[in-house]
Amino acid sequence: MLALRFHPTVPRFLIARSVGRFLESGRFGRLSSLRLARVPEPVLPGPDWVRLRVLACGICGTDVGNLSFTASPAMEPFGSFPAVLGHEILAEVIEGGTEAGSDALQPGQRVVVDPMISCVVRGHPSGTHCPSCREGRHSTCELAGEEGTLQIEGEPLAQGLTIGYHRDLPGGWGEQMIAHRSQLFPVGDELSDHAAVLIEPLSIGMHAVLNAPPEPGTDVFVIGSGPIAMGVIWALRATGFRGSIHAQVKRSHEADLARAMGATDAVQPGLEAREVLVETGAHAYQPIIGDEVFSGGGFPVVYDCVGNGGSLAQALRYTAPRGRLVMLGCAAEIPKLDLTFLWAREIEVRGFVGYGREEWRGESRHTFEVTRELLGETRAPVETMVTHVFPLTEYRNALSAAANHRRSEAVKVVLKPDAPGR
Repeated sequence: MLALRFHPTVPRFLIARSVGRFLESGRFGRLSSLRLARVPEPVLPGPDWVRLRVLACGICGTDVGNLSFTASPAMEPFGSFPAVLGHEILAEVIEGGTEAGSDALQPGQRVVVDPMISCVVRGHPSGTHCPSCREGRHSTCELAGEEGTLQIEGEPLAQGLTIGYHRDLPGGWGEQMIAHRSQLFPVGDELSDHAAVLIEPLSIGMHAVLNAPPEPGTDVFVIGSGPIAMGVIWALRATGFRGSIHAQVKRSHEADLARAMGATDAVQPGLEAREVLVETGAHAYQPIIGDEVFSGGGFPVVYDCVGNGGSLAQALRYTAPRGRLVMLGCAAEIPKLDLTFLWAREIEVRGFVGYGREEWRGESRHTFEVTRELLGETRAPVETMVTHVFPLTEYRNALSAAANHRRSEAVKVVLKPDAPGR
C-alpha cells in the first residue's frame, strides 16, 4: 500500500534542525525523514481487530513539530519508528476479525479512530491494566513505554502511546490501517467526511471543557486559531455554557470561524486583547524592567491552545487570582518563561491530552461519543475548518500549507488517499 513513513535518523535530525530552519526540504522534503513509499499491508493480529480503508486524515501541529524535531524529546520513549504518521482518522471498515463484527462495524461503515493505545489494545489481561486505563483515561496509559502482550507477526507489540507514532500500527497517512474494535466509533450519514474527520481534534477540546468547566455566567478567554481552540469554543457552547467567550486569533477568517463556533467576540493579540482584559477591571502597571503587568480583573478561566512561550506568558497574566489556566497546546521546553503569577496569584494549572471516559448526561461515555452526539444536535458548521485537502502524493504541499498558516490561511489541512490532484 502507499503510505507516508517517518523514519528519523541522526543525520536527518541534524538536517532538519539546521537546513530545515530555512528550507522545507529539510523538514518534509527530499532531505527529511519523511518518505512516500510502498509498504506492506498490516495484518490483523487477533479476532478483535479490524482492517480499515482510510478516507481522510488531518495534519496536526504535533505532526509538523515532530517532522521538524522541534517537539520535546521527553515523549520519545513512548513511540516506535519507522512509523506511518497520522492520528486524526476517518476510515471505512474493510473486514473484521471473528470477534470484531457487529451491526455497527460491517464492511463499508464509516468510523473514526481513537488513536490512543490502551492496555486493552496492548493485549494485557484485565487484571494487569494500569491505573489510568482502569479509570478510562487511557490517553495517559502508564505502560506506553513497554512492549505489549499482543503479538504482531510473532513479535510483541512495540512500545508507543499513539497510532501514527507506532512501528506496528500504521496511522492515517496511508491507504490502509488496522485498529482494535475498542478504538472504533461509527459515524452516521448526518456528518460529512469533513465534519467527521474533525471528531478527534474536537474531542480534545471537549475533554478539557468537560473536566475543567468554567462557572456559569463567567467570562473565559481562549488563545489560539487552530482546530483545538475552535473545538474548545464549540464545546463550551455545545455543553451549555452561556457566559462570554473571548477568542484571540490572528487573522480575519479565523475570527469569522471563532464567531461561528460560538465566540462572543474575536480579538487580535496586542492592543485588542489588552482592551478586553482591561474591561474585566484589570489595571495596568509598568515594571522598571519587563513587560506591562496587570492587577485586578482577569479571566476566571483561560484556555491556552497554543502552548508556546508567548501564549503561556500571556495566559498567566490574563488569568484572575485563583483562576484556572487550562493548557491544551503541546507546551515543551520554554526558556525564560516567567512563572511569577503562577504563585503570586495562586493560579491553578490543568493540562489535558486526548480523551477518555466522561460522565455525560448521567452516563459514562467516551469523549468521541459525546462529541459525535453534540455535533448532530448543534449542527455547527465545523466542516468549514477544513480549508485544504490534498492527495497523499502531494504531501509536501499539504505540509507546507499546514506549517505556514499566514501564507496559506489554512485552519485544518487534510490528506485523502483517493483525492484528486490539485
